[in-house]
Order: sequence, then structure tokens, then C-alpha cells
Amino acid sequence: MHNNILIVKLSAIGDVIHALPVARALKECYPQSRITWVVEKPAYDLLTNNPDIDEIIIFDKPKFKTISGFIKHVPGFIQHLREAKFDLALDLQGLFKSGMISYLSGATTRLVYENTREGSHLFSKRIAGAYSKGHVVDRCLDVARSLGCQVDKPVFNIVVPPDQQVLTRRIAAQAGFDMKMPYVVLALGANWPNKIWPFEHFAKLSDQLYDNNIIPVMIGGPGDQLAAQKILEMAKIPPIDLTGKTTLKQLAYVIQQAAAFVGGDTGPMHLSVAVGTPTIALMGPTDIVRNGPYGQGHIPIVVSHDCAGCWQRSCPKKWDCLHAITVEEVYQTIQVLLKK
Repeated sequence: MHNNILIVKLSAIGDVIHALPVARALKECYPQSRITWVVEKPAYDLLTNNPDIDEIIIFDKPKFKTISGFIKHVPGFIQHLREAKFDLALDLQGLFKSGMISYLSGATTRLVYENTREGSHLFSKRIAGAYSKGHVVDRCLDVARSLGCQVDKPVFNIVVPPDQQVLTRRIAAQAGFDMKMPYVVLALGANWPNKIWPFEHFAKLSDQLYDNNIIPVMIGGPGDQLAAQKILEMAKIPPIDLTGKTTLKQLAYVIQQAAAFVGGDTGPMHLSVAVGTPTIALMGPTDIVRNGPYGQGHIPIVVSHDCAGCWQRSCPKKWDCLHAITVEEVYQTIQVLLKK
């Protein structure tokens, strides 16, 4: 029996989403347990209001970047961890930093998945799971399965409270659309340049959606606002622009209420899957088996290049990787999802 369990999954947004079903699996396996999650600030909103998570500890990375900051803040952070008296720590990140946090927690049992890096296996026992070649969601769940937890259907449990729902509808109205009308979310950005669909493709798709009485809604962070501006200039009718205008929780609600989602292998794509929106994932340099949209009801479109799934952050051949995915192909796929 494990009473106090620590989950260490710090970032990025997509990675934290992939690990969310572990919290539900542990709660079902150990109903009396207290589950604490250590996360960095950008992904914090994903964990709030979740009935499977009892406490969230923020690892404020900027505070630890300098030697003086490290010396100042580490003792308090360690004390906070130790006060919980964890008997189990799951390092779902598998990096040196997460391994060290797991170790410093003082947990008597520490587990990490077998594809660990940066020496994190030195702090925890490696778990070799049946899904080691499968989707990253199942790889995370392998750690829970190793404890004897049964996982029938992964549950992501991203909760948007009513006050945030109301606020999001107001933000949408201010941007120029009613969320009760049919709309499709277009996720513009990505952390790799070769995961981004060309702006002119987004502009043409936007016009085609308008022609068929569907509202195109662009989403993204503040860093995607320049891309949004370019698409606004290219499109015949300006799509709705919500880039940089929502919190992560509000973005989850915008996506959840959409008729469909279109985007590359990014945090918002995995968020779309987690909140149950029919998702079209535009896949190029990353592996569809490991990183594609998880579960049923979603459609990945993979580039026709022989080198698809190369895991290169920028194309060695200097290709615009996702350019090969046509507007017509994406539009027809949206029609398939809407008919379902």
C-alpha cells in the first residue's frame, strides 16, 4: 500500500498531458493515497481542479538557474518535499533534473521508465513495460501497471471550472464569435520549425471553412501572434484570432467546445485529444506511433516523405516538411470528422 505518492513530470505541456492518466490510475489503485505532482509553471494550469491530484508543487525553474538562486531556494524546496514523507516517487520525465527531485523527495521507492536519459536511472529503479515501443501515454502508464494498477481506459481529467467557462465565452465574443456556433480550431505554432504547417495553407483552409459556414479560430501563445498576423493578411476573410489571448485553462475550453481541431505535433494537439475534441494531427518529423493523437476518433495525416518520423528538429534536406500536406486533404478530413 502506498499512502503518499509523488509524480514528477515538469514540462512541456504535451508531456504533462501524456502523464495525466497516471494520476487517475493510481487513485483507482490506491483510493486512500495522497498524490502530489511537481510541475513547472507553464503547465501548472493543466493540473488544477483535478480530483485525482491532492497537491501541486511548482518547480520554479528560473529561481534555480543561478548559483546564488540555487543556494537560496533549494533548501526550502527539499524541505517541502520531505515534509510529505513520500513512500513512492514516479519520475515520469526521465531526465537528470526530475531524477534528482525524485531522489531528494526521500521516497523509499523510486521508479523511472526504461527510456531514461541524463543518468536519471541512477536515482530510481528502471521499469521495462509492455508498451516500450508504443505511445508515450502507454509508456507512462506502464509505470503504474508495474505497481499492479489496472488501466482499462486512460482518463486525462482536465477540468475547466464554470467561472473560466463564462470568461472564455466573453473573450471569444470580444474576438468576434459566439462559441455556440460551429467552429474549427487552427493551432498555428510548434516548438520545432518543421512541425508548422505553412501559413498560406492555413489561410486557404480558413477561407474554405468560411465558405461552408464554419468559423476558423486561430489559437496559440504570444509567440504565435506574428504568424496569425501573416495569415490574417493572406486570407480573403480574416479568421478569428485568439493567439495570446487565453490562459491554458481557457484554451482547453475553446478547444473542448470546437467541432474539430487542426494542428501539428504540439501541446495544443495533445490537449485537444485530452478534452475529447475530434483532432486532425499534421505529422512530419515525429513518430505517429509514439506522438500521434492518442485513442480513437482522431485522424493523423502523415507527410508522404520517406523520411517521415526522422526526429530532426530542422530538415537536413531544407524541405518545408508539412508543405506536402495539402489544404484539400485537410479540408476533406475535417468533413469526415464532422459527419461522424
